[in-house]
Amino acid sequence: MRIKLMQQSNSANRGKRKSDFNKSGSWKIIPLGEAQNRSYDAVFQQVNATMLHVPAYMLTTGPVPAYPEVLRALGQPVSYDYTDAFQSFYQSVIEKLAQVMRTGNQPVIMQGEAILGIEAAAAGLITRQDVVLNLVSGVYGKGFGPWAARYGREVIELAVDYDDVIDPQPVETALKQRPDISIIAVCHHDTPSGTLNPLAEIGAIAARHGAYLIVDAVSSFGGMDVHPETVHADIFITSPSKCLGSTPGLTLAALSDRAWQKMASNPDAPRASFLSLLDWKEAWRAGNAFPVTPSVAEIYALNAALDLYLAEGAANVWARHAKTAQIAREGVKALGLDLWPRQEAYVSPTATVFKVPDGISDVALRDLMLRDHDVLVSLGRKDTAGKVLRIGHMGASAQPEFAAKTIEALAAALKKLKI
Repeated sequence: MRIKLMQQSNSANRGKRKSDFNKSGSWKIIPLGEAQNRSYDAVFQQVNATMLHVPAYMLTTGPVPAYPEVLRALGQPVSYDYTDAFQSFYQSVIEKLAQVMRTGNQPVIMQGEAILGIEAAAAGLITRQDVVLNLVSGVYGKGFGPWAARYGREVIELAVDYDDVIDPQPVETALKQRPDISIIAVCHHDTPSGTLNPLAEIGAIAARHGAYLIVDAVSSFGGMDVHPETVHADIFITSPSKCLGSTPGLTLAALSDRAWQKMASNPDAPRASFLSLLDWKEAWRAGNAFPVTPSVAEIYALNAALDLYLAEGAANVWARHAKTAQIAREGVKALGLDLWPRQEAYVSPTATVFKVPDGISDVALRDLMLRDHDVLVSLGRKDTAGKVLRIGHMGASAQPEFAAKTIEALAAALKKLKI
């Protein structure tokens, strides 16, 4: 299809109807055959008609709604990444991220959704001599196993049912029985289950043993008091698109000094690769080369999200998440439904997972809430698929009134389904 670029020109278009042009005067691409015959308003009406509907209340477990300030930042003009201005800006974002993550080292931003960072941690830190203890309490913990097996000598799995959490004592026992365990991997919050592992206790055990600790904190960081250095994490992976309320597309990673040293001495650690953490180690400093073109718009969005987090104050952000979760949990229980975690002490402040009542479809219940109330929640995933619904309360959706609206929609949907 041939295309024609059209832009408003004040000199060439005097006297034309206002509706003939995009009010912003920005470039738009439309089919050449239609360019002379269609006003910009008509083109934009067609574009808007094809946009996906975003529910008024999107309480999913990720992606989650982005804050309006983040969306505005995302729409800024894209800068060339090798200008002095952008490189200084990028360094300032890294320094701000270090402040938010409370880490002494400069963190890394990888140019892909957080699963990239988790796989990169396995590829870079795990050597052919390493024995990895993989702690499994849910879908994402289980998912780390194949990566660990790809790079390490042996993987030992310590697993519990997916409505349970890892008990620190068996971790201690495993390390005593197998003193050659050199790396421990754990998912802090497994969103398909809504359970929260005792990360501080696990981290303390790893530190006493001298094992390296890889932490998936994708859906916990920013929504509660958890930071890389306080839990003794050597690689701590999180995302801007969960509790920070930004958009998918980046990995945020904090690494300890000894993790950097171990990767540098690992001949198999990725280099000159999209999976390479090492390639990004010094890229934060203005004047240094980027390994690949950074996602400029995503960096703008992250910066806005970090500003919001700092302005609200970390403790206030955590309290908002906790309050929203409490309303969701109490509402679910008041409707006579059961939480998925076997003990309420295991629940997360960033997601509420409950069992779907016998005799109804999880999809039917979710769709009824969406159709009648414009409330969207998440289905289960893999082992919890068909068994649960998940109410996410992270970032912009961590609002007490959103949780109340969700419970209202859930109650109405259950009534209509005669439950």
